[in-house]
Amino acid sequence: MAKQTQESVYNEASIQSLDWKEHIRLRPGMYIGKLGDGTSRDDGIYVLLKEIIDNSIDEYVMGNGRKIDIHIEEGIVEVRDYGRGIPLGKVVECVSKINTGGKYDSQAFQKSVGLNGVGTKAVNALSQKFVVQSFREGQSVIAEFNQGNLIKENKVRASGEINGTLITFTPDTEIFTGYNYRHDFVEMMIRNYTYLNVGLTINFNGTSFTSKDGLLDLLRNNLSDESLYPIIHLRGDDIEIAFTHTSSYGEDYYSFVNGQHTTQGGTHQAAFREAIVKTAREFYKKEFDPSDVRSSITAAVSIRIQEPVFESQTKTKLGSQVTSPGGPSLRNWINDFVKTALDNFLHKNPIIADAWLKKIQQSERERKEIAGIKKLANERAKKANLHNKKLRDCRVHLHSKHADRLYSTLFITEGDSASGSITIARDVSTQAVFSLKGKPLNCFGLTKKIVYENEEFNLLQNALNIEDGLDELRYNKIVVATDADVDGMHIRLLLLTFFLQFFPDLVRNGHLYILQTPLFRVRNKKETIYCYTEQERLQAIEKLKPKPEITRFKGLGEISPNEFKGFIGKKIRLEPVELKGESSLHALLDYYMGKNTPDRQDFIIQNLKLEEELIVVPAVEKMEEQEELLA
Repeated sequence: MAKQTQESVYNEASIQSLDWKEHIRLRPGMYIGKLGDGTSRDDGIYVLLKEIIDNSIDEYVMGNGRKIDIHIEEGIVEVRDYGRGIPLGKVVECVSKINTGGKYDSQAFQKSVGLNGVGTKAVNALSQKFVVQSFREGQSVIAEFNQGNLIKENKVRASGEINGTLITFTPDTEIFTGYNYRHDFVEMMIRNYTYLNVGLTINFNGTSFTSKDGLLDLLRNNLSDESLYPIIHLRGDDIEIAFTHTSSYGEDYYSFVNGQHTTQGGTHQAAFREAIVKTAREFYKKEFDPSDVRSSITAAVSIRIQEPVFESQTKTKLGSQVTSPGGPSLRNWINDFVKTALDNFLHKNPIIADAWLKKIQQSERERKEIAGIKKLANERAKKANLHNKKLRDCRVHLHSKHADRLYSTLFITEGDSASGSITIARDVSTQAVFSLKGKPLNCFGLTKKIVYENEEFNLLQNALNIEDGLDELRYNKIVVATDADVDGMHIRLLLLTFFLQFFPDLVRNGHLYILQTPLFRVRNKKETIYCYTEQERLQAIEKLKPKPEITRFKGLGEISPNEFKGFIGKKIRLEPVELKGESSLHALLDYYMGKNTPDRQDFIIQNLKLEEELIVVPAVEKMEEQEELLA
């Protein structure tokens, strides 16, 4: 028998017990999902913020305080509510002792989200500085922590502040490397809180947000195209629904449980999707295909239930099957509400009912039109995948059908040289590469059958697995990686048009990004600096003088694989593609990709003049100064 190595010994000494701080810091993903640097809406720093705000929201729901003040600057977060304030003798325990809180025995908190006493403690453990201060009945207590460790605690002092709690924290840079809060992401989170808590005012960095009409306001502010009929808004006990249809493709849902934005849906969202199909079939007395009923829908669903069960600590997907322990099934409850409320609404509003029917019939005609093309295209795609050199998949997908997509990325590249560099440099466990063959088609104004007729689009759709929606999307991040030249920009624009035209929900849900690669390499014998802008280039020249070597990267293929590893690794720079509701999607695409060439030419000329005045001239002057210094 081979001698047992020291590394394989398993005995009593192998068993370790971690305290709450150590476990959270060692396994942060169990508590906040993925880490990230703030470029994605589901990155950990936003979960930290949400955990603190959730407690303030619970105070509002209990009838304590009608506003919350939030301030974020240089990575430091402050959240001040005007609730009752943490009991002064329990301030330290409430933020540092696991499974400690005031919600376990309170009937009023039965329909709250944060019932497990973990959220605030996770924020504390993952912050390099965490300060909590409670104001209560003219007195105050303050405590300061570092990585969950108590640094100091002040005794009870007199205070003239209004009751409530102030929490200030700074995410730990040891865990959240190079993080940055995007204020538009924070604003989106805050708006959702106000939609779900009518009458609450949240002040963020000096701007106030409030809502009068709940989910109706949410859809009004988030529709990316004109609705085909007025928004249907239904309210009941512990349930609120709003939906309409547009001319865009796809299905777009905003779902919430007890105020928590369930970005990955879950039982309640699935139940709503089933319920509107069943109601439409019964109202119109025809067995419509479910996809025809839901095609182009934009909907918001909010429910409040007892003891919700989520599929992870981050609470992004509901797993509950019942409304409460021993209560009715969640599916039947939602179905009964939709069937009654929606059926009554349609009978009372025949014009809206007729508009929805016309939309269903239009979707039905289009689906039947492309059915034959779709079958042949899918067969071609399956054959192509057997020897497909366009897609170089990552290992999590090659070996697992249920891999966690949170950590997978697909780079869409142009040409063999660029795809070759990325393929060699990538992390094969989580990063895949899809190589384009030339410029894709400008698909603006075309129907969805072009997705199946065009080989490039069809193979890309199959690689992403988005033919039937985002439920089975194989990659969390789809990154457009093109050269920093005119052709590369054109390809980028054509790809954006493809996704916005046929899969806008992919963009709305924050899955599409642009890869930022360096334009310049400035180096001497001792140091190399990669520069992403002209200003960075000038700064690098000044730092590495005299006369450093300067290389201008025109294409991705010019960057060696060894260098590329640094650009698509931990320090990757991604620019998320955002689709905001206040601009019409059709109008946006029509302007940039339609046949109004003269208008675009005028726009380019006017803005080119502005660029020359504001950027180009100062940059040239600065370069001249640098050249004089180096001479």
